[in-house]
Amino acid sequence: MKYEGNMKEIRIHGRGGQGSLVLAQFMAIAALEDGKYGQAFPFLGGGGERRGKAIMAFCRLSDSPIRIRCKVESPDFVIVQDPTILDEVNVFEGIKEDGKVLINTEKHVSELGIGKYTQHIFTCSAEEIARKILGRPIMNTALLGIFAGLTGEISLSAILNAVKKKFPGELGEKNARLVEECYRQTKKVEP
Repeated sequence: MKYEGNMKEIRIHGRGGQGSLVLAQFMAIAALEDGKYGQAFPFLGGGGERRGKAIMAFCRLSDSPIRIRCKVESPDFVIVQDPTILDEVNVFEGIKEDGKVLINTEKHVSELGIGKYTQHIFTCSAEEIARKILGRPIMNTALLGIFAGLTGEISLSAILNAVKKKFPGELGEKNARLVEECYRQTKKVEP
């Protein structure tokens, strides 16, 4: 389905229990904070609802109302929460020619064995950064900050507002610090 307007589509690959849908929801909420439109939903088919199984979540961000309701087949961006999924799922399927892929790993792109897809791939260890700030390897807000810094599709202030509303108090402050740190580190890197 062709969509008229400035819409960006994101596909998130993770495992059940990693919070792929939560990440998509945070993106959509941040878009609303930015005065845009956002849509987030999961695809659990094939037993993916079980902890540890490969799942997908989708997010759409737009300046105009989003009227389509289907899986993201041709994403502008792909986020891979768990690099072991690269052995099970073709995360590059359907990605637009100029699409970007963010993979949560401490490895360099050249170490991932993904050959021809290395042109628009960025790696970072969101879990490592989260562990330093949160004391736990919970990567959702880290990936949110990295995505915003890498793409510019969501503003830092919108993400911080969304995070603080979802997690009030000390937990919200720590997650906000994590988002800011990841955002700033990503902005220093030339894609």
